[in-house]
Amino acid sequence: MNLAVVILAAGRGTRMKSRLPKVLHPLAGRPMVLYVVHTASALTTIPPILVVGHGADAVRQVVGERARYVIQEPQLGTGHAVQQARPAVDPEVDTLLVTYADMPLLTPEALRKLVEVHQDRQATVTLLTVERDDPRGFGRVVRDGEGRIQAIVEQLDATPEQAVIRELNTGTYCFDTAWLWEHLPHLRQNPVKGEYYLTDLIAMAVAEGRRVEAVPLEDPTEALGINTRLHLAEAEAALRRRINERWMLAGVTMVDPTTTYIEADVVIGPDTVIYPHTHLQGKTRIGAECRLGPNAIIRDSTLGDRCIVLASVLEGATLEEGVDVGPFSHLRKGAHLARGVHMGNFGEVKNSYLGPGTKMGHFSYVGDATIGANVNIGAGAITCNYDGERKHPTIIEDDVFIGSDTMLVAPVRVGKRARTGAGAVVTHDIPPGSLAYGVPARVRRSVEGAGAPGSEEDRGS
Repeated sequence: MNLAVVILAAGRGTRMKSRLPKVLHPLAGRPMVLYVVHTASALTTIPPILVVGHGADAVRQVVGERARYVIQEPQLGTGHAVQQARPAVDPEVDTLLVTYADMPLLTPEALRKLVEVHQDRQATVTLLTVERDDPRGFGRVVRDGEGRIQAIVEQLDATPEQAVIRELNTGTYCFDTAWLWEHLPHLRQNPVKGEYYLTDLIAMAVAEGRRVEAVPLEDPTEALGINTRLHLAEAEAALRRRINERWMLAGVTMVDPTTTYIEADVVIGPDTVIYPHTHLQGKTRIGAECRLGPNAIIRDSTLGDRCIVLASVLEGATLEEGVDVGPFSHLRKGAHLARGVHMGNFGEVKNSYLGPGTKMGHFSYVGDATIGANVNIGAGAITCNYDGERKHPTIIEDDVFIGSDTMLVAPVRVGKRARTGAGAVVTHDIPPGSLAYGVPARVRRSVEGAGAPGSEEDRGS
């Protein structure tokens, strides 16, 4: 069997009331169309064919080389959309799976089962169905007295008797490709909407005595099609439950899964504990045995093992092993905290490296700085990195003690084991092993041989 997948993504999605194409609206941090493309790619090595129309350029930009593209213009229904895909389908393909870009919760397992049943029973058409009370606009599966499928009736065309049918067509099909190409040109326009319905092929196959099969979904939530913002929220909640369950089964503890928000591309190590109201977003990577939250937001960041983040925001940051942050701290893009760094409350770090064992207790800002190992940054210390036109670097070498309320006016370097006094305004480099204080700070004497930074001796702050 040679299988290809066609994904229909050309609709305007007017009920979303958005300038953004419907299929680009995000679910758990990822545009919904990418879920469907990913699922299709799990079924066959042939790249999926994406039928695009409204917002085609934007869709191409997001999906990139993961798919091949055909344009449907004008948009005249699902049957017309599949016809546009024919030139892109390899002649050797004998089975065509058709699905929708606005059904992101369908799993590879469900679609693989659809394909297997289609192949095993040598069907002409096999459709994916779901049973539920709320039809959500899906067509009804009409069967005869012996349970054989006779037709699909769209909701707008259903009689009162047909409208109460609980078996619904999800709009996902497997077709015998040769039969499909032969019969698509014979579809007739619907007199009400002027569109060509793919569902009309079912009645054609039945009339010819062809085998038409159905595969029911085991999980009805997979059939949540998205047409409105309400549907989007429902799908987000269902996907979030699915993601959280996967990580809990992999050894991650969530104190309250209902208030834990983990996006699709996040990776979490075992024995990590996540407390309520924590958001893990983007390409975040979390090591093992971490404690996150409550009230933490971590976006596009990498955390090593045994890190603690309490009520803080991390964006594009890197934490090595054993780092603890918070509460109420902010790590911005380019922040890199080496092993064992402590960053306490109301601190901010941007585009800076803090060396192993460095302590930044509270109320401090470090930007565009390189800080060595075992440095103590006192309360209220600030790197003044911006002069109104350009950013300038600050370098603090190993074992330095920065006194409370020190202002480091960049560019400036503080040498190894140097110290600054409380309230110092440092405008010039401080040599290694020196004590500087005052406004502006001046080197007062050497502190070589004094106690380690943070001891009572010669603290100068």
